[in-house]
Amino acid sequence: MRILLVNPNMTQSMTDKMAEIARQIADGRAEIVPITAPSGFPYIASRAEAQIAGAIALEMIADNLHDIDAVIIAAFGDPSLAGARELFDVPVVGMAEAAVMTAAMLGERFSIVTFSPVMTRWYTDCVSDTGLASRFTGVRTPKTHLSDVANAARDVRADLVALARRAVADDGADVVILGGAPLAGLATEISADVPAVVIDPIAAAVAQAIALASLGSRFADRACKPIAKTSSGLSAALAAVIAQGA
Repeated sequence: MRILLVNPNMTQSMTDKMAEIARQIADGRAEIVPITAPSGFPYIASRAEAQIAGAIALEMIADNLHDIDAVIIAAFGDPSLAGARELFDVPVVGMAEAAVMTAAMLGERFSIVTFSPVMTRWYTDCVSDTGLASRFTGVRTPKTHLSDVANAARDVRADLVALARRAVADDGADVVILGGAPLAGLATEISADVPAVVIDPIAAAVAQAIALASLGSRFADRACKPIAKTSSGLSAALAAVIAQGA
């Protein structure tokens, strides 16, 4: 089994960290094939940026889909997740959705803790899209946005632990999701300091991708697959997928 791990962010160190975690979770059951966005943003931090990065992610998937059994979109806002599921005939998993679905199986109420208030409304909408908003206690973040998000796990670790504790004590969460690719790997490091289950979204996404690929699952509503049409300015591989249609 081969799983394509698509990082729509341009930061290679994030890809390397997520790939490391993915291989630990896969534990020999799947080969992880990581790729990093060739253009766009060092780190996606808004819905506008996610729209741009999502288009890039679709080309990345199309260009690297040969012999792939499942795809992970490795950015917490799940850029172009719905579109990718309609275009490609393999299971496509998003980090945010995977984390939320996993949280729903591990507890009654869950919270998202992340490193920037800029993502609060966007991440709240991600939860709403899963249909599990009634079990969501909200997003907790520091008061200000970090200038260097790549080192968030190191620079605001103590703040993130404190926010997770507040999500448990004040909001009633029994599961805490650490949102954002820069926080990959932090869940295992702080789990002993938080009186709740702490979820690493990339770990959840890998586990679900392996499960769906093992089941031979595909996107259910084939009626939503785009009709065949010509295009201009896209990568050859993505243009071919779109030209093929349903």
